[in-house]
Amino acid sequence: MRKRYRFFIVLLVVLICLAFLYPTARWYFFVPQDEKTLALGSREQIRDYARQTAGLELEKLINAARGGQALPEGMDFLLDMAKKAYKDAGREVPETWDAAAALRVFSRTEVQNLIETRYRDRILKLKNLQQNAVQLGLDLSGGLSIVLQGNMESLRAKFNEQYKRNPTAEEEDLIFSQGLEVLNSRIDRFGLTEPVIRRQGPDQIYVEIPGAADPERIRAIIMGTGGLTFHIVDDEATGVFLDYLREHPSAIPNDQGQVPIPGIVPEDVLILGTYEKDSYGLDEWTGYRAVKKEPGLDGSHIRSATVERDSRTSEPTVNFVLDSQGGEIFFKFTSENERKPMAIVVDNHIKSIATIREPIHDAVQLSGLDTEEANNIAITLRTAALPVELSVVSQQSIGPSLGADTITQGLYALLGGLAAVMVFMLIFYRTAGINAVVAQLLNIYLMFSILSAFNFTLTLPSIAGFILTIGMAVDANVIIFERMKEELRLGKGRRAAVDAGFDKAFWAIMDSNITTFIAALFLSQLGTGPIQGFAVSLAIGVFSSVFTALFVSRLIFDFGTDVIGSKKLSVGWFITRDDGLDGGTNRAGLPAGREA
Repeated sequence: MRKRYRFFIVLLVVLICLAFLYPTARWYFFVPQDEKTLALGSREQIRDYARQTAGLELEKLINAARGGQALPEGMDFLLDMAKKAYKDAGREVPETWDAAAALRVFSRTEVQNLIETRYRDRILKLKNLQQNAVQLGLDLSGGLSIVLQGNMESLRAKFNEQYKRNPTAEEEDLIFSQGLEVLNSRIDRFGLTEPVIRRQGPDQIYVEIPGAADPERIRAIIMGTGGLTFHIVDDEATGVFLDYLREHPSAIPNDQGQVPIPGIVPEDVLILGTYEKDSYGLDEWTGYRAVKKEPGLDGSHIRSATVERDSRTSEPTVNFVLDSQGGEIFFKFTSENERKPMAIVVDNHIKSIATIREPIHDAVQLSGLDTEEANNIAITLRTAALPVELSVVSQQSIGPSLGADTITQGLYALLGGLAAVMVFMLIFYRTAGINAVVAQLLNIYLMFSILSAFNFTLTLPSIAGFILTIGMAVDANVIIFERMKEELRLGKGRRAAVDAGFDKAFWAIMDSNITTFIAALFLSQLGTGPIQGFAVSLAIGVFSSVFTALFVSRLIFDFGTDVIGSKKLSVGWFITRDDGLDGGTNRAGLPAGREA
């Protein structure tokens, strides 16, 4: 490959890695701690904070307007909006702007909404930034500890209904173990790395999730039952119930859709809430609809679920493919209810309502979702429904077991190891050691960029893997430099020694790194927790060290030869080669092939 192309490839990789590393660098080094605390809160907490703060800011603005004062600090963003509002209303724009002029064109509600929107967007943007940054593991940053209780009575009832007998103790244990596997699969697919999931007693599950966990996201993972059902909407019963509710506001249905006072709606009807996402990404209740209690189809027949974009609206949709039995059931169900409204219900929440225009066989589309919710539902359904119902017994935040001191010690170990390796390379290999130092620095940069790009979790074993990689990465430089020494002793010049050194060292380097990568691959697949974190960091280090040793280091040598025009090649004491000397002599003036 031509040197110019190699240079542009290295430059492109560096820029891409800079983009990968940006969220992590900004979150940990440039976001104030008070704003981090807000962003790490739940969406309900963010909503409450934004609304309360907007109310307080509005009071300041009103008081400033009454006193004829300027806009309070931090309110300058209202000026552009006020100017636009004046022009849109055809009113004369004030020559001087103060709090009263800014308020004059808005109602109090509009101003409060503008302020709330500003705070909401800023905090939610930081929340998204945190989710894209490198996460710290439970041993470094603490996390969320949850104890889940299995509903064994419900499990026995379902088993009895299906098999007409009670399950044995062995069967109960097997079903509960299957629930543990499903839960583990869900957490892994949701991108939460290195969780602790273990059985606690005969009917409880203990879960530890590292980092600042979002409660809504955790609920989607753990409590999502895959409970997707399709029901026919009963508009007549909906009207009767809403009329009754206006007269009796206390007749609110429970979570299962049952009305507290019997006889208001038919027994084969449920009253469920309809929900839409609000500006904070939370489910917002929008009303009630009556649906037939008997579902036309449930989620157990779903063979696959994918998230796609609607070609017309560009909104996310979840597309389901049913198995053969489910396809037949759904075709019969939609054929019998053609031209009727059908509710798509997820965990007793009506997510969308669509009219059945024609019979549907095996492909179903669920719309009316945001991107995150669509992904959560698709993953929950792909990983199957939990075979046992779970409820949260306790949920608490836990502090880091090692914490800031360990992070500091790990950082010192990382920097200390890197510094020791660099000093050794500079002393032992002299000028060529500078090449190795640059490659090592770039190696560290690439490793952390990849860690950030794939949103991996950084734990103490991961730090150990990176420290080990530093020592391994310099091996490739040592092999190359020793090959170059051999070529110099044979009387070859700089260019020939560099070419031969890299060519002859290539397969030795590749063989050693391939075997290391195979070991890391098996550790990552068969290991769990800390072992998996160590294996992932080791595998990342293998890729980056091979790239820097064979690609970047070679480019630096070629730059010195072709651009700077260097004739000497110094790869150790008394092994400096000067192409300008006659007869192939080394730096000590001895004939080629002899050492000083």
